[in-house]
Amino acid sequence: MTTVGILGGGQLARMLVLAGAPLGLRFLVLDPAADACAGQCAPLLVGGYDDEAALAEFANHIDVATFDFENVPADSARRLAGRVPVFPGPEALAMAQDRLVEKSLFRELGIPVPAFADVDSRDALDAAVAEVGLPCILKTRRLGYDGKGQFRIRDAGDLDRAWEALGGQAQRVGLIAEAFVPFDQEYSVVAVRGRDGEFRAWPLTANWHVDGVLSASLAPADVPAALTAQAQAHARALAERLDYVGVFALELFCRDGELLANEMAPRVHNSGHWTIEGAETSQFENHLRAVLGLPLGATTARGHACMLNWIGAMPDAGPVLAEAGGHWHDYGKQARDGRKVGHATVRTDRATDLAEVLARVGAALGREAQVQPVVETLRG
Repeated sequence: MTTVGILGGGQLARMLVLAGAPLGLRFLVLDPAADACAGQCAPLLVGGYDDEAALAEFANHIDVATFDFENVPADSARRLAGRVPVFPGPEALAMAQDRLVEKSLFRELGIPVPAFADVDSRDALDAAVAEVGLPCILKTRRLGYDGKGQFRIRDAGDLDRAWEALGGQAQRVGLIAEAFVPFDQEYSVVAVRGRDGEFRAWPLTANWHVDGVLSASLAPADVPAALTAQAQAHARALAERLDYVGVFALELFCRDGELLANEMAPRVHNSGHWTIEGAETSQFENHLRAVLGLPLGATTARGHACMLNWIGAMPDAGPVLAEAGGHWHDYGKQARDGRKVGHATVRTDRATDLAEVLARVGAALGREAQVQPVVETLRG
C-alpha cells in the first residue's frame, strides 16, 4: 500500500486524505502543530519543516511527498527530494514563494501582469511608486497570504506609513510594489499536470474576497469561451515551463475583458473546493493521481456550484443541508477570528436554481452580504 507524505497539516491536507481513502492510500502528515486538523484523519508527525530529524523520520515512512502549504521552506523540500519523490518539484515551490520571481516569470512567458517593481529601501519605494503609479500595493515578496503582508498606498501621503508597516521586512523577505488593478472580476483557473505531462483544467471560477480572504467561488464562470481558453493557456504555459506535477491555481484579475495574472498557488486551492461535489473529479483526487503517476480524471463541471467560505466560526449547518444540493465541510478547527474553519458547497443543474438556493441559504444564515454578489451574477 502506497503512503503519501504531506508537508503541512491544515484543511487542504485533510481533504487530500479524505480524497485518497477510496484510492486505497495511506498518509503521513508533518506539521509543527500538535493540533493540526489533518491529524484527525491521518497519522501526524509533529515537527518543524526544517527539522532534519523530523524530515528523516518522515521520509522513512512514505513513498512520495507533496505539500498543502506554499510556505514550506524550499530547502526542506529539496532535502526531502533527495530521499523520496516530491511533487510539485521544489523549484516550482521556490518560484511561487517569491512574488518578484513569480511576476518576472509571468512576464517572461507573455502572461500579462500589473506593473511591478522591486523595493529594498525607502528610496527604492519612492522610485517604485514613480514607476508603477498610484494607487499601488506594497507587499512582502515572501510569506504573505490571505491579504497579510500588504499595504495599500493611495497617495504620496501613505508612503511613510507603508514603509513603517512593512519596511522592517525589506531585508528579511523582500518587498515588491504592484500597481493597483481596478478589476471588474477576480477569477482563478485551477489546473493539474501529471507526471507524463498530461494537462487538464477545471472551468474558470469567479471569486469574491473580503479583507483579502476568499469569501465565495462560483463555477463555471459565465464568460466567453475565449476568456476561459486564454486563462487555461496561461496555466498550461506555467505548468510546462516549471515541469509541474500536481494541482495549482492561477489567480487572475479581469479588467475590460483582459486577464492579468495576480499570483500562482502551487497546491490545491481554496477556489477549487467546489470541485469535490461540482466536478467529475475533484482537485484533491486529481492532485493525488498526478503525484502518483495515475491517469488524470475528467475536470468537467457537473452543473453549477458555489462554494461559501466560513471564516472565524462555523454557522448552523441546517439551512445548507436542507437543500438537495447542499454539502457541508467542517475542518475540525477551533473557532478564531480570521481563521478558515470550514466551507459549504451548493450545487444545482441550472444557474437560475442556484441563485434561488443561495438566496435562501444566505437569508437563513444571516449571510446575505456574502451571497449577494453571487446571486446578482447568476441572475445577470
